[in-house]
Amino acid sequence: MKLTVVGFRGGYPAKDEATSGYLLEENGFQLLVDCGSAVISQLQRYIQPEELDACILSHYHPDHVADIGILQHARLIQSLLGKEMPNLPIYGHQEDAQGFGQLTYKNLTKGVAYTPSSVLQVGPFKVTFLRTNHPVPCFAMRFEVGEKVIVYTADTSFKEELIEFSKDANILICECNLYKGQDGQAAGHMTSEDAGKLAEEAGVHSLILTHLPHFGNVTQLVQEAKETYKGIVTLAHSGFEVTI
Repeated sequence: MKLTVVGFRGGYPAKDEATSGYLLEENGFQLLVDCGSAVISQLQRYIQPEELDACILSHYHPDHVADIGILQHARLIQSLLGKEMPNLPIYGHQEDAQGFGQLTYKNLTKGVAYTPSSVLQVGPFKVTFLRTNHPVPCFAMRFEVGEKVIVYTADTSFKEELIEFSKDANILICECNLYKGQDGQAAGHMTSEDAGKLAEEAGVHSLILTHLPHFGNVTQLVQEAKETYKGIVTLAHSGFEVTI
């Protein structure tokens, strides 16, 4: 299973960057996890938008879905240029009818509802969900292919259930929008300290900090997470790739 970080900023993209977007690949199947602002621009460093096999969304805040319309238009333009364009499934929850309704476009993309209490099979990926602590309905995702596991927290403040959900993952892609000592409960975001605690108690093999803030020195987040977590900590950045 190969992971490529396409976008990693929280809120809005910094120059030459993107907000949340992660490409998972296994046996030729290409799955985009979240599709935030500038993700489609950055995605073209690795694959073309029409090469995606599926997309799955954690929630409908703009920094996670802003480029869905751009993805749809990219597929429309390529179809008008003569490329055969199958209907791309975009998986999302139905707790926001307006957000879910944006996922179907002509015969180019189709919104497919996932049931958070059930296991979803997307190509080779078995996906399970956990509701997070966020101001809108949002779901963490656990992707499994055989014994290989990647967990994506999406947006959330710390919650104990994430420990079991992330248990023994090869990679934990953990949101880290705040620094040690800040309070993320109201905003629904984690601190570096929270991320380190989650990674350590879940016994994950490596930790990637993402959904990064636009203030402070973000390298400090790594050091703060390492105060609790003894494994490998990586700061998400454009083009970061890892294969398990």
